[in-house]
Amino acid sequence: MRVPISTLHLFPILDQKLIELLKSLTPEDWNKKTRAKQWTVKDIAGHLLDGNLRTLSISRDRHFGEAPENIQSYQDLINFLNRLNADWAKAMKRLSPVVLIDLLETTGHAYYTHLASLDPMDEAIFSVAWAGEDKSFNWFHIAREYTEKWHHQQQIREAVDKPGITMRILYFPVLDTFMQALPHHYRSTPAPEGTVVRVHITGEAGGQWSVIHKGDAWKFTEPTEAADCEIIIPGDDAWKLFTKGLSTAEAESVIQVNGHVEFGKPIFTMLAVMA
Repeated sequence: MRVPISTLHLFPILDQKLIELLKSLTPEDWNKKTRAKQWTVKDIAGHLLDGNLRTLSISRDRHFGEAPENIQSYQDLINFLNRLNADWAKAMKRLSPVVLIDLLETTGHAYYTHLASLDPMDEAIFSVAWAGEDKSFNWFHIAREYTEKWHHQQQIREAVDKPGITMRILYFPVLDTFMQALPHHYRSTPAPEGTVVRVHITGEAGGQWSVIHKGDAWKFTEPTEAADCEIIIPGDDAWKLFTKGLSTAEAESVIQVNGHVEFGKPIFTMLAVMA
């Protein structure tokens, strides 16, 4: 069966670009603030290392470490993950940039080797919760991991004023994966039967995605279908919007909504990260 969103082959390319980027940084660069609010460049690099190590430990070795307790809601899970991330960021302050780069290089290869060993159509160890899934296939889990690595590297590049990684081969799969959250995010938006909302992301890596309201649910439909509401998002801003990198005011200043504007409002709060 064909993988709906293929990203596995892109991990080595992305990792190589990350290592080259980190090796080019000055001591001052490592302490620069990023769009990830309280995180510096070094904090994000450490977080990427955590992603490698946690995947190898949990998915490959089935070692789950600290188990979450009293998770009664999605927000409880977010709070637990935020605490884990904060603990790790604090511990990473002990590591030098050189050590951090060395660890990212060695674990990145092992991380990719493990992902490559997974059957893309088997059930993933973790579902993609922000897309509303209780169970996900490995291909979606891998695509979600790709978006994590991509957007965090992009945050570093933005902070240190280096060229982005927005060429279509690397960026379009990120957008395509993010947009899988669209039907779930619209689930509580009432609309007449047959209402179509189209999202158009501009730029070289952009594309169009449409959802239609049928019965009690929103489902993907052909983007060529006439839309009751069209949402136009600049490609340079799309990744920021879906990773909690834009305020509502910033999003409203760059996003255009045509047609029935009430059906465009949910897009301003859509996230494709666990945040």
